[in-house]
Amino acid sequence: MKLLSVAIPCYNSQDYMRYCIESLLPGGEDVELLIVNDGSSDRTAMIADEYARRYPTIVKAIHQENGGHGEAVNAGLRNATGLYFKVVDSDDWVDVRAYLKILQTLQELQNEDKIVDMAISNFVYEKEETSYRKIMKYSGVLPEGKIFTWDDVKPFRKGQYLLMHSIIYRTQMLKDCGLELPKHTFYVDNLFVYVPLVHVKKMIYMNVDFYRYFIGREDQSVQESIMIKRIDQQLKVNKLMVRQVDMDSIPHPNLRRYMFAHLEIVTVVSAILLIRSGTAENLMKKKELWKFIKDTDIQLYQELKYGFMGRLIHLPGRAGRLISVGAYKISQRLVGFN
Repeated sequence: MKLLSVAIPCYNSQDYMRYCIESLLPGGEDVELLIVNDGSSDRTAMIADEYARRYPTIVKAIHQENGGHGEAVNAGLRNATGLYFKVVDSDDWVDVRAYLKILQTLQELQNEDKIVDMAISNFVYEKEETSYRKIMKYSGVLPEGKIFTWDDVKPFRKGQYLLMHSIIYRTQMLKDCGLELPKHTFYVDNLFVYVPLVHVKKMIYMNVDFYRYFIGREDQSVQESIMIKRIDQQLKVNKLMVRQVDMDSIPHPNLRRYMFAHLEIVTVVSAILLIRSGTAENLMKKKELWKFIKDTDIQLYQELKYGFMGRLIHLPGRAGRLISVGAYKISQRLVGFN
């Protein structure tokens, strides 16, 4: 069995996928790299096959009809044979020294017959064509270098969340919990780092700057203007987060507090984007979102709507909407969101 399976979703990635793959090859025989060609029309398939030929014991090329990022992750998970599972997008890369440290730690745990459900590391994101650079660390919140449980987790700070960039899951846990991301949908990362958490019991945090991520490109899916155009997909993911996890069934208060905070920020982003669009249709969608939450879980609805963030986005009238958007802009700068 490989120690780590890495899924690399690729869609028309010919211009940058080599850099991503090359950053992962130093893992050697401990890893399998699953390059998922998601119906690309450029040279992505050819490059994937080239690496599979050159590194037949490390690289596997998977070709499928276009199903979107979520289906590419699903394909990677279906084909994963490693003990652990990681997703690295084809336009990102990893720091080699941090990568080798993570593999060493996971190998030591395996040698000692100690297995964790989730391994966490830092990630770095930089804004395109600016000097802005932010490292998302979890020191002070998570114990470092040892196995821990939710009992040992301190409250996360605002803007500090577990993202796909920072998480490695135990592969079998993901398969056992039945995780399947929706096809042809953006923003499924939120489901990937949210739904499985109720199955996570043992964790380890490695304080290394592993994943490297650019933010701010004009064509990037998290650009605000693009998110507004794709608001229905953001709403779909938001609603799936509400539907797929029953907050009342979460046994541990620390886990529930964290998951509520994550759901809260996703819901606030949905609401603010609907406000920012300025259309009557989207303001109606904002009302529909809150009605959906209320109909699904009345207690969750009350916590979300009458908490600080909820009150902020429900200020009445045009002046209220301006205040909500202003607070959102401030949070962008504080959190580093683009």
